[in-house]
Amino acid sequence: MSAPYSISRRTFLAMAGAMPFATRAFAALKDVPVGLELYSVRDELAKDLKGTVTAVAKMGYQVVEFYSPYFDWTPDQAKDVRKLLDDLGIQCRSTHNGSPSFTADGLQKAIELNRIIGSKYIIMASAGRVTGLDGWKTVADRLTAAAEQLRPMGLATGYHNHQPEWTPVDGKRPMDVIAAGTPKDVVLQFDVGTCLEVGADPIAWINANPGRIRSMHCKEWSKTNGYGAAFGEGDAPWKQILNAAESTGGIEYYLIEQEQSGPGGQFAMAQRCLENWKKLRAA
Repeated sequence: MSAPYSISRRTFLAMAGAMPFATRAFAALKDVPVGLELYSVRDELAKDLKGTVTAVAKMGYQVVEFYSPYFDWTPDQAKDVRKLLDDLGIQCRSTHNGSPSFTADGLQKAIELNRIIGSKYIIMASAGRVTGLDGWKTVADRLTAAAEQLRPMGLATGYHNHQPEWTPVDGKRPMDVIAAGTPKDVVLQFDVGTCLEVGADPIAWINANPGRIRSMHCKEWSKTNGYGAAFGEGDAPWKQILNAAESTGGIEYYLIEQEQSGPGGQFAMAQRCLENWKKLRAA
């Protein structure tokens, strides 16, 4: 009786030789670092930056993202922060920026500070008040102009979505306008919670923009608890989302973000989210 199928010795050896590489590739996906958007511990950060970043690192977070108050630092302050990060063995790979960072002078300051702290991505946190499709096209133009200035330095820009970007304007979603109107190296930093809240499909969005979801705000959302749900305790289909991010999206690092602290305060919630993350990744 013949076997249902057979392979040649050469093919078998080739497959066997490839298996360690495939195993390492799979392991690499599991090793995508997880960080914390420091807005999650904003009250603590405002009181004690060094102590807060140290506490976050001791929890086990590998990356942090500073948000707009960092823009007020002097270069010397940024150097102190870089030393702190290096001493703790963690990284800042991106910053969350307001409109001042995208003016002519502001971008130069953002470049200086980001280079000092080791951050590659200067992310636009919000477009502010935007009117009509032409307004969103202007946002895309601003991102494109910033990308052209940053590219020769090995830096890049990106855009962080909120709820309005998923609501059609004259038949088009602003996020689609931004994606279509910017070069491929403009990161589409994906805020999952706001996408879910307005009923958009997070997996379809990732798959529609291969290689551009280089960072993700893993913000939970729940129909019953809103943004009060800890990571892994809401409605987000995280396994499918992370699979899409790693197989298609080009993810380089994740950032847990928690808008509401709940019992125990902001540190306790950040720790709870990380423990839930570890359970999810181990499953």
